[in-house]
Amino acid sequence: MRRLVVQQWVTVDNFAAEEDGGLSFVSGEPFSEKTEPAFKDTIMGFIDSVDTMLLGANTYAMSKGYWPHAEEQGEYGKKLNSLTKFVASSQLQDAPWGDFPAATVTRDPAATVRELKEQDGKDIWLWGSLTLMRSMFQAGLVDEVRMLVCPVARGKGAPVFEDRQDLKLLQATSFQNGLAVLRYEVTN
Repeated sequence: MRRLVVQQWVTVDNFAAEEDGGLSFVSGEPFSEKTEPAFKDTIMGFIDSVDTMLLGANTYAMSKGYWPHAEEQGEYGKKLNSLTKFVASSQLQDAPWGDFPAATVTRDPAATVRELKEQDGKDIWLWGSLTLMRSMFQAGLVDEVRMLVCPVARGKGAPVFEDRQDLKLLQATSFQNGLAVLRYEVTN
């Protein structure tokens, strides 16, 4: 059975976005020539483990103008752009993704994830999208949380978790670039 894996870039004080919604704290992109090989291998290993991406309407709106045209992203960008995509939205009619196949708009993301989990394939990646992530937790559909922890604190912002979540640490990996990847199994 496929799993729903949430991935969030976070600060050490548990914020997935700054007060203005920005992500200036995100560092360590896997496509740079300067990127530490172990970190790149971890990120590429993750993208190779998924074949479907789920994102909310806001994350889609922030991403659609950049990612489909981001040739500087190299192999990572090609793989990301080639994923099957679903956008959770009550207002969008369609969700184009540049020259790549358009994302499918879903009005009921929980039902879509339940259906996808029953199909053959690799895992499903929920990319950012805090509101959508929280609704997937409420529906009991999240199987794993991957946090890419950046070596900064912001003091204020949008926290990853607003409610109780019981998690079991699966893996903690630190890198020379100051980032840590924490993988948790959802246990509740």
